[in-house]
Amino acid sequence: MSNEENKVNEEELKQETVEQDLESDVDAVGTDGDIEWNEEDAIDEEESKIAQLEAALLQSEMRIKEQQDSVLRAKAEVDNMRRRSEQEIDKARKYALNKFAEELLPVIDNLERAIQAASVDNEAVKPLLEGVELTHKTFIDTIAKFGLQEINPEGEVFNPEYHQAMSIQESADHEPNSVMFVMQKGYQLNGRVVRPAMVMVSK
Repeated sequence: MSNEENKVNEEELKQETVEQDLESDVDAVGTDGDIEWNEEDAIDEEESKIAQLEAALLQSEMRIKEQQDSVLRAKAEVDNMRRRSEQEIDKARKYALNKFAEELLPVIDNLERAIQAASVDNEAVKPLLEGVELTHKTFIDTIAKFGLQEINPEGEVFNPEYHQAMSIQESADHEPNSVMFVMQKGYQLNGRVVRPAMVMVSK
């Protein structure tokens, strides 16, 4: 083989080697591009997952807050029901004797009328009067133990919550709108009026 043919073969071999190197470089560049592209996809996917997890966490927190509000409302409602029940029980206990007290008032009135009508000077009536007075006192003390108290407002300022004005009269001896005379005592049971006092009011 001649020198010229050898040179041509060498050049062809060099050319093929250069082309192969170029192809491998191109393949390498292509592979690097794929790697970069895959990394970007992975980052996007991770960001998407993070966003989804944050949204789910926010929903969970909102649900927890709603449930906490519901629990607090339920607790407040239970507390209100318990307070109302206690108040109703307390009222029932305080005013259970209301009807019974109303029935006792005429008995007290009659005892007081008997005391007022009795003649103190009559010696025969004196022991009887003392017995009625003692009975009246015992009666008043007993009902006071259960919260029943008399309303006897003579000389006090007229109060429509506790007094019932039966008449109004002019008087120079009394302040305007004051109770001049008590026609019938009133009574209250634990602060609640069972019967208002019947009074005469000055003007």
